[in-house]
Amino acid sequence: MTNTTETATLCGLKRKDFQTTINGKKTDLYILKNRLGYEVAISNYGGAICAIMVPDKDGKVANVIQGHGSIKQLMSGKEPYLSTLIGRWGNRICKGQFTLNGKDYQLALNDGPNHLHGGAVGFNAKVWDARQMGPRSLALHRISSYGEEGFTGEVDVTVEFTFTDDNELVIEYLASTNKKTIINLTHHAFFSLAGTAAPTPSIDDQICEINADFYLPTDATAIPTGEILKVEGTPFDFRAPKSFGQDINADNEQIKFGKGFDHNYVLNKKEEGELSFAAKVKDPKSGRTLEVFTTEPGLQLYTGNYLNGYEGANGATFPFRSAFCMEAQHFPDTPNRTYFPSVVLNPHHRYKQKTVYRFGVEK
Repeated sequence: MTNTTETATLCGLKRKDFQTTINGKKTDLYILKNRLGYEVAISNYGGAICAIMVPDKDGKVANVIQGHGSIKQLMSGKEPYLSTLIGRWGNRICKGQFTLNGKDYQLALNDGPNHLHGGAVGFNAKVWDARQMGPRSLALHRISSYGEEGFTGEVDVTVEFTFTDDNELVIEYLASTNKKTIINLTHHAFFSLAGTAAPTPSIDDQICEINADFYLPTDATAIPTGEILKVEGTPFDFRAPKSFGQDINADNEQIKFGKGFDHNYVLNKKEEGELSFAAKVKDPKSGRTLEVFTTEPGLQLYTGNYLNGYEGANGATFPFRSAFCMEAQHFPDTPNRTYFPSVVLNPHHRYKQKTVYRFGVEK
């Protein structure tokens, strides 16, 4: 199916600005539009979400995700993971090392002493084959070759984005392999519920709730220590709604390590793999809300602690702590922690994940 025309977009992004050819593969911009007229713009370069256009309590529509405005920005931006797909491995692996079936593997060290987000050229920097299935759905597909970024096995991956008439962005992941491997996929969406602007407002006053009694503390390089600690009595307790800003600068070693929140929460689940409520954020000024539901066991909360004011789509700028990320995933460094939920994918089995980002308004 052909894409919607240039003139039909709310977000002001132009397809031609996203069109080029990289290693024989064409890049483009795809617009998903629901029956309410709201829209999501996605590039098949890295599965980058470039715009999510939804209303506030007064009906004013704005872009609530930090994204790039062209293929050139996408390829050379200062934040390579800005609202992109992440794979084969979301988050970190200590020293880039793990053992599988008695064999040792060494991955790229692209985050100090550790491996981060799939390596030097992860899924965020790949051109995906794209198929738009009607106005509301887009399927992205690629085959991650054997040995890509040091990972074993050839992995066949499909990620489907659907924008429902309830203003839900549903992301479904499906993968299979021809050889035993590890996998941990996620999307690194940077949400700004106040709306992106020049400059985009701080998230400090936004109210957050996370359905987790436990979190994973880390060392100074953001690798989990292996402990699973209660959030109770710590800055990490979001079981009752509170503002990001309330404890973001707390005199706490973990907060100092992350320069704010950059930690994995152990989501409360009745059963493994159930699609359940993970988190909610509300922007009091605009009334916009975001609810997150996922089948994953973990949720990485990141509060834009390394954003530094660079420019994105439509001239918006992204200052320090002007976005939050809620990356649904398995736990960081799981291959080296046998008691964490398994990330091993075997041949003849399928990796499946579903995460829902539901946008709403409250007066």
